[in-house]
Amino acid sequence: MAHDAPAAAGGATKLAIRNIGLILSGDIRNPILAGDAVLVENGRIVATGKAKDLDLEGADTVVDALGTALAPGLIDSHVHPVAGDWTPRQNQIGWIDSSLHGGVTTMISAGEVHMPGRPKDIVGLKAMAIFHQRMYAAFRPGGVKVHGGAPIIEQGMTEEDFKDLATAGVKLLGEIGLGGVKDGVTGHQMVEWARKYGIQSTIHTGGPSIPGSGLIDKDVVLEVDADVVGHINGGHTALPDKEIRCICEGCKRGLEIVHNGNERAALYTLRTAKELGQLERVILGTDAPAGSGVQPLGILRMVSMLSSLGDIPAEIAFCFATGNTTRMRKLDAGLIEKGMSADFVFLDKAQHSAGKDLLDSVQLGDLPGVGMVVIDGIPRIQRSRNTPPATKIPDLVKGKLG
Repeated sequence: MAHDAPAAAGGATKLAIRNIGLILSGDIRNPILAGDAVLVENGRIVATGKAKDLDLEGADTVVDALGTALAPGLIDSHVHPVAGDWTPRQNQIGWIDSSLHGGVTTMISAGEVHMPGRPKDIVGLKAMAIFHQRMYAAFRPGGVKVHGGAPIIEQGMTEEDFKDLATAGVKLLGEIGLGGVKDGVTGHQMVEWARKYGIQSTIHTGGPSIPGSGLIDKDVVLEVDADVVGHINGGHTALPDKEIRCICEGCKRGLEIVHNGNERAALYTLRTAKELGQLERVILGTDAPAGSGVQPLGILRMVSMLSSLGDIPAEIAFCFATGNTTRMRKLDAGLIEKGMSADFVFLDKAQHSAGKDLLDSVQLGDLPGVGMVVIDGIPRIQRSRNTPPATKIPDLVKGKLG
């Protein structure tokens, strides 16, 4: 299990991927790309298309996809990390590395709320946020990119506090509502300060999830106007349908659906977004670790559930876990396009699935099999230890796992 920092600058590297059966772009406007090959140099996508048209020769690493599908690495928009790859929530080690085996290559912290003895004074919460931002920038369990350092805001914070956080490199706020700030007026003011300094915000939605949190209803959500409506399907307890609809109609922010929420409310949110013609707002998270544990396959399960029960083409559902989040969160991964980080997951239908191919199997509700995961152009794992076995898996022809 690799625990590494971002690769240091060195000699040029080249990755050639050939014989791809299907390229899922992550872009909801054009979810399937033509071509059977991808070229990567120095951890960035250089080109996609037909192998005959790309300069694949002389690659340090060569992957023969053997007809499997290539998708952007999956993004979990809502996690609660604490210390490296350990969580006290279930006293579990290796949960991030295990999620890598579910195709997840990027995680976004919604607050390190489960930290034992979490400080709630302003000096302490700022210090903890800066610590987590620094730690996860330098520590990559299995290569997974964890965007950490998301302070839980408290009463008494001033604009200068948000400026200090931004200057120190903090780019996220934890879920508004998990701390002492639960009213719309104060929350809105702090979100505006955060936005002024380039810090993105998420708000808790629904009933309380941990001691100290509370109900955050539609009125507070709309007044605060955070960048992302966190677990709009509840974490775990959802708002009434009429309030979910009011939120969907009353703002243009991200609509985050999570694995650890109310599944019926998740489908209601999806149908509402579809009715509004705004599926590009839908993003996915697990809200793990939580009382219900950790879910290494949580994002894949959400893709499958929303596609099969929500009547959404599978190639669109994969965008909820990739490109939609990329655009909402301003990331440099999650899309297969030139210049983006080369974070990929190779997928195929599970062995003996009733589906005729990957997309059909997902639309029937099956989980796909993961055959390989690549982060920054470096193959990290081959056949997943967690997904059902894929019918076909790619071959690492040249090179080695990082």
